Amino acid sequence: MNAYKFSREKLWCEAETRGKFPRWAVLFCHAMAEISRADLAAMNVAIEEARAAAERGEVPVGAAIAFDDRIVARAGNRTIGDCDPTAHAEIVALREAAHAIGNYRLTGATIYVTIEPCAMCAGAMIQARIARLLYGADDPKGGAVRSCFSIFEHPALNHRVEVHAGVLEEESRLLLRNFFAARR
Repeated sequence: MNAYKFSREKLWCEAETRGKFPRWAVLFCHAMAEISRADLAAMNVAIEEARAAAERGEVPVGAAIAFDDRIVARAGNRTIGDCDPTAHAEIVALREAAHAIGNYRLTGATIYVTIEPCAMCAGAMIQARIARLLYGADDPKGGAVRSCFSIFEHPALNHRVEVHAGVLEEESRLLLRNFFAARR
């Protein structure tokens, strides 16, 4: 299988190539996909939020939203603490960002998430007009970007989100793996 997929003129690694190429090749692939140092710093903020969520007993998912390389919102999962099934990290961060800038449209914003967003969160990103999504690990049981669904690719939608998958993937995956291993 081809190691690269061209999507909207961006180069990114296909999930199937993991383990078939050395780490430097994967890092090069991410560099080609226009992942900046600011992107990596923001992704680390999302990972910090995921760790904080785990400490509260929540599933360790974190999100951060940036405008012009400045974090305007950050959140971890709060579904249990808030007794709210919609309090996913992405939704909480989208709400905080909208309040911070005073507009429900987050045009030009980038969202960083530790795991592939679900259908609800992907839909909210479309409604908010998020420009870019960078996420860590794929979610084979509920991911709505490419694992289970491809919501952003639906032809009827009037907004497109630029997606970069696999950013700090191993760190994101380990948070989830360790969290669920401790509960078994």
